[in-house]
Amino acid sequence: MLLSAEKVFDLMNEYGSRFQPFLFGIDFEVKQGFFLDPTKASDSGIYFNINGIGNIFSLESKTSNINLVKHPVTQSQYNTAFDVVHRNLVEGNSYLTNLTFPTAIDLNIPLPEVFERSKARYRLLFQDKFVVFSPEIFIQIDNGTIRSFPMKGTKDASLEGAENAILNDPKETAEHNTIVDLIRNDLSMVASDVKVNRFRYIEKIVTHEKTLLQVSSEISGTLPKNYEKNASDYSGSGDVFQGILFRCFRIF
Repeated sequence: MLLSAEKVFDLMNEYGSRFQPFLFGIDFEVKQGFFLDPTKASDSGIYFNINGIGNIFSLESKTSNINLVKHPVTQSQYNTAFDVVHRNLVEGNSYLTNLTFPTAIDLNIPLPEVFERSKARYRLLFQDKFVVFSPEIFIQIDNGTIRSFPMKGTKDASLEGAENAILNDPKETAEHNTIVDLIRNDLSMVASDVKVNRFRYIEKIVTHEKTLLQVSSEISGTLPKNYEKNASDYSGSGDVFQGILFRCFRIF
């Protein structure tokens, strides 16, 4: 099922040149991935929902009470990693670092039920091995226009004055400015007339615990003629491609 990233890219270009829809995923290290005709995804045990389009299913029965227990890293482990990031920022080795950790969980429902219950804009269930979901429109192509919608900045919507607080926070503003600049640079590698159409607008993300405010922007550019023949060039490039992690799956 898994292919080399190079093979996935070749298939993307082949299908794109024929204007034939496809479903693909690439891992974070851009080493391997999968590629499918979306109409045959179910035969491979892969289910997806891309903004309402896909081969979703409906379970006959669901668990009445969901029990989710998270096991985050210790404060000591976090502090150690934070110090490494902070030191390298001060020394000029990096100007933007996303510090994250894998978090073990205990969950009393199977992966197909996690997939079926999720209301995220993008969802994927891969052979009952893992499930992913995301609210973020990563890359979108429509009539020769490529768009990206980076998200950076999150706040609990229940807090008093949450929207004003996040939009006027200097730290959140600086981080969002940086990611917008990075995406503008990446889109400029494959498109012309790159511009920011909407800057720092608020979206609401409903989770199982709370509603969050998420700050997004919209950046667009114009692709060259016959871009479909080189579809792999426009599904992620540079720093954009490094953020996929089997999350950026799209139908062309």
